[in-house]
Amino acid sequence: MDLVATPGLAGVEATAELGRVPTAFGVRVTADGQHEYDVTLTVSGLPDPQSLGDYSTFVAWVTTPLLYPMTKLGEVGNGTTQLSPISLNKFLLLVSAEASGDVTERTGRLVLRGFSPSTRKQPADVFEFLLGAGRLADAGGAQATRREMTEMGTGPGSWVRPPMPEGLPMLQALMDLDPPQVSPYLPGMRAPIGGPVPDARPRELVMMSDGDTLDLEAGFVRRTIRGKQFTMYGFNGQYPGPLIWAPQDATIIVNFTNNIDWPTTVHWHGVRLQNAFDGVPGITQDPVFPGETFQYRVHFRDAGIYWYHPHHREDIQQDLGLYGNMMVRSPRSDYFSPANSEEVLVLDDLLMNGDRIVPYGQERSTHTLMGRFGNIFLLNGEPDYELTVDRGEVVRFFLTNVSNTRTFNLSFGGAAIKVVGSDVGNFEREEWTESVVIAPAERYIVHVRFDGSEDFVMENRVQGIDHLNGVFFAEVDTLGVVRVSSDAASPDHAAAFETLREDEYVVSEIDKYRPFFDRPVDHELLLTMEANGFPFVVERLMRFDSTYFNPVEWSGTMPMMNWIATPEEAKWILRDPATGNENMDIEWQFEVGDVVKVRLSNQREAFHAMQHPIHIHGQRFLVLEQNGVRNTNLVWKDTMLLPVGSTSDILLEITNPGRWMVHCHIAEHLESGMKMAFTVN
Repeated sequence: MDLVATPGLAGVEATAELGRVPTAFGVRVTADGQHEYDVTLTVSGLPDPQSLGDYSTFVAWVTTPLLYPMTKLGEVGNGTTQLSPISLNKFLLLVSAEASGDVTERTGRLVLRGFSPSTRKQPADVFEFLLGAGRLADAGGAQATRREMTEMGTGPGSWVRPPMPEGLPMLQALMDLDPPQVSPYLPGMRAPIGGPVPDARPRELVMMSDGDTLDLEAGFVRRTIRGKQFTMYGFNGQYPGPLIWAPQDATIIVNFTNNIDWPTTVHWHGVRLQNAFDGVPGITQDPVFPGETFQYRVHFRDAGIYWYHPHHREDIQQDLGLYGNMMVRSPRSDYFSPANSEEVLVLDDLLMNGDRIVPYGQERSTHTLMGRFGNIFLLNGEPDYELTVDRGEVVRFFLTNVSNTRTFNLSFGGAAIKVVGSDVGNFEREEWTESVVIAPAERYIVHVRFDGSEDFVMENRVQGIDHLNGVFFAEVDTLGVVRVSSDAASPDHAAAFETLREDEYVVSEIDKYRPFFDRPVDHELLLTMEANGFPFVVERLMRFDSTYFNPVEWSGTMPMMNWIATPEEAKWILRDPATGNENMDIEWQFEVGDVVKVRLSNQREAFHAMQHPIHIHGQRFLVLEQNGVRNTNLVWKDTMLLPVGSTSDILLEITNPGRWMVHCHIAEHLESGMKMAFTVN
């Protein structure tokens, strides 16, 4: 942020850097979803405050565009000053001359002022309203008639438009956009395989030992959501798929059968298994066609919480229910601090208009601009999740985000949350958090203590953007309810819960990699996109809107322009700056035993910049720093969230030979090309 001097103060210059606040997650937000920033103010040319009047010092303040409330950040002077963190959607930084550093209200002369980047998000102007008033040409209503036919049909081949979020306005020209240039698809448009569709069953626990065999089938199921039945997919007829429990270092055999109407595979997400069984069509295996089988050999090298899902048209197959968890337990008795119970939770959403699922693109994906945000929230496949616990109970939650696009900001109704682990094991140290920011494909392990007699509501609390009016607004969605009984938890783990434990094993394991932390970067990837052939109104309005992108797009408040985008219109890119190669043309070669430092940069100036959850197959990595801020509490990851405009350095441990994928885990971005592969010899 550049701050501007008030008249009469020539030569005064100031810049505020909005830095990253240390966090266990890819981005730091408050419990209600407002981004939080560490603020560093650098000033030059300030005169002696006494030369401006009866003043002795300069003080920095932060306020909203309404100039209320006004919050003191601290005294400043020439040079660099670290100010208090800021967590506001839109804000102004002010510097005033004051009589004393002890003042609590700004009364002195204003000397500097600056606006946050988010204040660039402004209401549509007259030209934008004219541009968005309606179609530029609509010969005799023919297009409107075609739109009405495609959205009002009830049989196979009918499009259903995604709805605008309730209460949000949008320009009429965007609401009038034609459907995407692909055929609509939903299960049931083709004949199900294997006879009548069975009712889906809740997930079952499957206990596996070394050498055991599991039969796993992808098939059609009938799901009931909010009283309405839908034909969807499931593994072994369950939602989510079977919870596979296995000890660390076990190897199991999975006999997979495909009984859905698409070619598919099973990817064992985060598991450092043999390359031939990674489940990537065209890289590690041929797709498994309907009616065919494939045998996977899955070795669980690391303790942690993992998940399995398709790796072919996962924008459809995964979204319709093909996902399940793997729980890999360490032999260490002290691996976790104490808890009274455990819950494995899968976070998801589903896009519906009324009582109908919005169809998917058959020939290629839709929603490739921002990804497919759902509007029905699901925990373990249910829209009305409930859990009953005893008073004071400590629950260990294993959280997995299987949604196509949505990054959640999960809180537990004010209950204390302690972050314990993530994708591939434990953090070096447990730490407190108000909420859990979890991007698609990420996993987090948290301990939550429900101390009280009231119910605790599990919520996704974020800040959406009303693009027409240029304002942020709070979105609060209920995911489930934790009900507290009158019985006291036994044993009482309060003392252990209040202790932030260090995992000495994880610290010592990471110690051998610390000499690599400050080495030069070996490889870089730039994350960006190219737009091609969007309708004129979308192209022009996006150019107006691109003055600011939220670091994380939390919700789908521009559903129509997103819906019409296919890989033809929105191409998402991983680019190697050293060679200029993009996506699958990138060729990186490594040897087993290499330790590689990679810099990931998410370009802010793209046509529609977005956050990206980047997943690396077959290996694990440490997130060393983001935007120059060193991460001081490390955990092994396979997926990381990279916000808009951010740069992160990761340390990639190369242990597993084969050809492995790197891609964005927003399913529609993957379908539009945001992927590459590297070879480990």
